[in-house]
Amino acid sequence: MILRRRDARALDDWAALLRDRGSLPEGAPFPVRRMASPERPRRLPDDVGAYAEGDTIVALSARRAGLESVPGSLAELADLESLDLTGNRLTSLPSSIGALTRLRRLHLDGNQVASLPEEVVALARLEELHLDGNPLARLPDGLGRLQALRRLSVYGSALSSVPSEIGALGRLEYLSLGRAPLTSVPEAAWGLKELRALIVAETRIASVPERIGDLAHLEMLDLGHNELAALPEALGSLPRLTAFLYLSHNRLAEVPRCVTHLCHLRYLNVTNNGLTAVPDSIGDMQGLVELRLYGNQLRTVPDAIGELAVLQELHLSDNELTVLPTAIGRLRSLTHLDLRNNALASLPREMSALESLEFLDLRANRLTSVPALVEDLSRLRKLDLRWNKLDAPRAWLEEMTRRGCAVYV
Repeated sequence: MILRRRDARALDDWAALLRDRGSLPEGAPFPVRRMASPERPRRLPDDVGAYAEGDTIVALSARRAGLESVPGSLAELADLESLDLTGNRLTSLPSSIGALTRLRRLHLDGNQVASLPEEVVALARLEELHLDGNPLARLPDGLGRLQALRRLSVYGSALSSVPSEIGALGRLEYLSLGRAPLTSVPEAAWGLKELRALIVAETRIASVPERIGDLAHLEMLDLGHNELAALPEALGSLPRLTAFLYLSHNRLAEVPRCVTHLCHLRYLNVTNNGLTAVPDSIGDMQGLVELRLYGNQLRTVPDAIGELAVLQELHLSDNELTVLPTAIGRLRSLTHLDLRNNALASLPREMSALESLEFLDLRANRLTSVPALVEDLSRLRKLDLRWNKLDAPRAWLEEMTRRGCAVYV
């Protein structure tokens, strides 16, 4: 393959550096593939490799290659659109990064970068900037100049604040700021009208403003592992919040009623809070496919749970449940029911109508006999009854085993 002279020279520099690090065999050139189709791949399949289009390099990957620096000839790759340096030992980037004016994707996850050169904001075509797992203490001044940016991920950083300029990123669709010592999100961030996914988990945030209601395109929200004791009413008015809502490991004493207004939401996680009750309005969440409420202080769940017609997974382990509502038998789509580590001495016979149930976990409850209703669960693939004080197991448990159900007593 014949490459433009400056591209070939730059690749020789990369190859020499990687051979020195043991990431390429002695004497081996930098691997180059011809771009097979006009559609650009999001990431190269190889840890070390490049894609060429015509005589120019358009994508380069040197993942997990032990790099502590990049070659000074980086700027020679003037047509580079994707640069992936994930999992190295880089502490900084050269200012010449700003010469890569065609760059669209920059992956720097899992390095040791504490700051970015100001020249990064000159990358006018940059659409994705991945910085997860770096000790980044600040984002560069002029961040708002990255007008093409659609994805910004800075999960696992040392950021204690985020510049208000983030609000100028009008095309941003994905923003991840979690696992950082943040105590707030700048007011300007709530004006990111195109945002579809927002991750602000594992921080020190104790409140969320009503302005979250302005994020009309939001589909996924992760606020887990924070210090939230309440949520704004506006959260319940987000029309497109349908994919995921994570609220685990906060200080919520109840499922906020605003959450139950999200009638098209498919996945809700409110685990490991201080919940003592679930509101009847949970039955309004007709789109729920998976509901996780484990690790709380629930003694029961309301009859309204039976209204969740498409629910497939219900996780209620590690609560204080003493009784289940008979309405649970109406969950005809349910495939997974986890009730372990509760205080259940019996189960409602209506559960025999759970015609889709495949996995039933009853470990560590107060059952003294195997509930007869279990025999009617014809699709059951796993039944776990361990750590109950059971009388002699019923003979039909052996028949369940013969038909393919894994039974643990």
